[in-house]
Amino acid sequence: MHKTKLFSAALVAAGSLFATQSALAYGAGDFFVRGGIAKTDVKSDNGSAAGQDLDISDENGFYYGVGYIFHDKLGVELNGTEKFEHDLALENAGGIGSADRMPVNLMLNFYPLGGTDNKVQPYIGAGVNYTRFSGEDTVLNDVQIDDSWGATGQIGVDLAITDNLMLNGFANYADVDADIDLNGNRAGEAEVDPVTIGGGVTLRF
Repeated sequence: MHKTKLFSAALVAAGSLFATQSALAYGAGDFFVRGGIAKTDVKSDNGSAAGQDLDISDENGFYYGVGYIFHDKLGVELNGTEKFEHDLALENAGGIGSADRMPVNLMLNFYPLGGTDNKVQPYIGAGVNYTRFSGEDTVLNDVQIDDSWGATGQIGVDLAITDNLMLNGFANYADVDADIDLNGNRAGEAEVDPVTIGGGVTLRF
């Protein structure tokens, strides 16, 4: 969570830098789309499989988001990332293969500066995460990782370049725990709980 704290500090610094500059405010009725590059760091203890400790690799990829602001300070957002291919390893066996993970989040965002003319528009959100696992390719026979539902939260900021184009940065945490099946029988649990940090652009309409 150290990276999340650093990101929070960066948001505060950016807010102090841009707070006195005016721009068209976020307001009710605005739509937006966003995208960019993200890095996802999984927790250090990733559960177990077949009686051994499991290790899941960190990965990089693209993120996206689409949203609607229905009140000056409140909006909904559907966001996620491309499919990440994570390497899998067991404590005694080493690398055993890989599996794909694709998260989708439905968020309710709060914009504390919504409705005010400000170049910086920070936000904080909470919601539900759905994570689909697929493409399990391992040396073990018939491995399947179940899909996962859990809570998720995010902090982020948009910095206005024009009235419609903004730079975006965010940090997201999701509770992702999924059962692992081997030959149709429960064989362990993957504890991913990723922290995802990304940067890109937001387009507002």
